[in-house]
Amino acid sequence: MNTLVPPSACSHLLEELDLRLPFWRYFDLYRLDDYSFLLDSAKDPKKLGRYSFIGGNPFLVYRAKRRHGAPPQAGAQIEVRQLASPDGKPLDKPVVTRRVADPLEDLRKVMRAYRVDYDEYLDHPVPLLAGAVGYFGYEVGYFIEELPDLGADDLDLPDICLMFVDTLLAHCHRTGRSYLSVVGRGEDDRSAGRQASALRNAMLRRIEAFESDPPPEWTGPKPSRAADTQIEIKAHFDRPGYIRAVESAKQHIFAGDIFQVCMTHRLETPLQGGSPRDLYRELRRINPAPFACYLSFPEAQVVCSSPERYLSVGPDRVAESRPIKGTRRRGQTPQQDRQLRQDLLNSEKDRAENVMIVDLVRNDFGRVCKFHTVHVPELMLVEDYATVFQLVSTVRGELEDGVDGLDLIRATFPGGSMTGAPKIEAMKIIDRLEPVKRGVYSGAIGYLDFSGPLDLNIVIRTLVVKDGRCYYNVGGAIVADSDPQDEYLETLNKARALMIALKNLKVMS
Repeated sequence: MNTLVPPSACSHLLEELDLRLPFWRYFDLYRLDDYSFLLDSAKDPKKLGRYSFIGGNPFLVYRAKRRHGAPPQAGAQIEVRQLASPDGKPLDKPVVTRRVADPLEDLRKVMRAYRVDYDEYLDHPVPLLAGAVGYFGYEVGYFIEELPDLGADDLDLPDICLMFVDTLLAHCHRTGRSYLSVVGRGEDDRSAGRQASALRNAMLRRIEAFESDPPPEWTGPKPSRAADTQIEIKAHFDRPGYIRAVESAKQHIFAGDIFQVCMTHRLETPLQGGSPRDLYRELRRINPAPFACYLSFPEAQVVCSSPERYLSVGPDRVAESRPIKGTRRRGQTPQQDRQLRQDLLNSEKDRAENVMIVDLVRNDFGRVCKFHTVHVPELMLVEDYATVFQLVSTVRGELEDGVDGLDLIRATFPGGSMTGAPKIEAMKIIDRLEPVKRGVYSGAIGYLDFSGPLDLNIVIRTLVVKDGRCYYNVGGAIVADSDPQDEYLETLNKARALMIALKNLKVMS
């Protein structure tokens, strides 16, 4: 049997679980595995952070990497690594297939091969039952538009990396209920049902063994020790360099090339005092977020506490994006918080930034959504997080018939809040001014369900851990009246939670 072609029949089981520990701690089930994920809605369970998902041991890993300087039509280097047969049987060694193709079109074909049609999908208590989980890096945009391609790709990570899983744990924070979801595959319904039962039983045994000897609860360091801790920080832009880049961006605005551009810079710190998983635990403790996550791959780990939704598509085919533009640092007292919150809400500059990106997203949605369905149900709401306030809007639209989530990604990638407007010209300027490629940062992390729904964040407030070092980008929107000094300070405010987590972890060494 060709392992890249799944059997024709599938059987789905969804079982409610009575878990003894908080759901998010079960991501340690996969602590020894090369591939694992935790999509962790650690904040706002009534609205954005309703669901969390845990999984690993994928049966297939999909990677795509651009060829430096090649135009979009040249395609990407694709690697499909089959780790188990589609009916769940382990392989003696991975089956690796390589090809050159348009990665979004190629991914669509692979997703369709594993498609699952769920009856009455809207009645399921969780939106992800099986699918592809991972990231789309910022440079996926180079597969869509022709860009200068000047910055150094020093981390050399895949531009797309997705784990295909037929078994996962799911949790609804609104109801407090947890579930095991399994898809079994086979040549007929009977063999598919047997495989689903085998996967279910194996996972239940794994959970039982984990609960009998769980790791200790994460408590974090003593605050008095953490406050005075110093960490090494290497910046690819120093303050004068970032200010010069902002001034260059403003020259493009004054020349009429763009209205706004998102300028970012990258910081680098050694990982001290624990593992990437420990770093995630600490970041989650101090800075919970509705689109947080932890991804583990052999080549790198991604530690993310993002507040921003890039895209979601439900079984009703309604697409949503929630761009963030406008930030204020949290105050020291409730009174300061109230003043800073109101200052953000009243700021003409921040409101202008937000409206520009809302218009950009509306335009992107209009390319793949039905006429007259694109609308803005929420405009410029202030949301509070542990270290900052953010100005957030919501854009929705109903997908055209025949359009799927990958069409929506192509029409909107990368998220407008991380580029500027007009998008393509802003991306060209970013490519000339930023010295290193963004990689995972500014891209999207989340899931694509095998039946069509998806949910992806914007990759901000994120550390990529590779070879014992942590790489984290910060930035902000530059408009005509931006003050370069203030813009630099705003980027440091956005890095604050990440730096605190790194300091706290070092204390524990």
